[in-house]
Amino acid sequence: MKALVAVKRVVDYNVKVRVKSDHSGVELTNVKMAINPFCEIAVEEAVRLKEKGIVTEIIAVTVGPQAAQEQLRSALAVGADRAILVQTDDEVQPLAIAKILKAIVDAEQPQVILLGKQAIDGDNNQTGQMLAALGGYAQGTFASKLTLADGKAQVTREIDGGLQTLSLSLPVVVTTDLRLNEPRYASLPNIMKAKKKPLDIKSAADYGVSTTPTIKTLKVEPPRERQAGVIVKTVDDLVSKLKNEAKVI
Repeated sequence: MKALVAVKRVVDYNVKVRVKSDHSGVELTNVKMAINPFCEIAVEEAVRLKEKGIVTEIIAVTVGPQAAQEQLRSALAVGADRAILVQTDDEVQPLAIAKILKAIVDAEQPQVILLGKQAIDGDNNQTGQMLAALGGYAQGTFASKLTLADGKAQVTREIDGGLQTLSLSLPVVVTTDLRLNEPRYASLPNIMKAKKKPLDIKSAADYGVSTTPTIKTLKVEPPRERQAGVIVKTVDDLVSKLKNEAKVI
């Protein structure tokens, strides 16, 4: 069976994010970019399924600028077989991405569609659920364990009260959580091999989808700086400060 993995280009999680001086967004000039960490987990899970002989082909997909080829090559270096870049310079929002992925799923017919549960930039946690709704696919979100057998997917997912295990029919959309696996590093030989793997460049128009944003960002501001804490000598001092200064009791 085929596995399709969606990845997103985001600011590397080790980089301290800075807001633009005009507050229109986050500064991306000369900033290191990387695959969204939750998407790395999705790629790793697909590769593990292939190593077990369950998945025969892995297709990595992203929607973004030409520079996003770098992140697709990273996915190819880890173990994906081929990649598709739907190239656009628009600020693509979750519903448009889900529509594009739906069109790619229709064309490729994968049995497993893996996505990170959310991206660390927009933090929306929407694309996987929207894709499942658009295609009428079974979905297992926030997956911490995935097993494929006998035409079914068994997904253990993290919920507020603990863990929930679902048995789902294929094709299935699975969004990955942190505890699903630990992504591997790509080896140098595989990085070199990834340069020769096929990477198709498409446009949103090829799939009949508009990427024009429907939501406008009015202003982006950094969080307030935290004030320095103080050390109190007694419990009475602590209670007094909480009552009279913080006014929380």
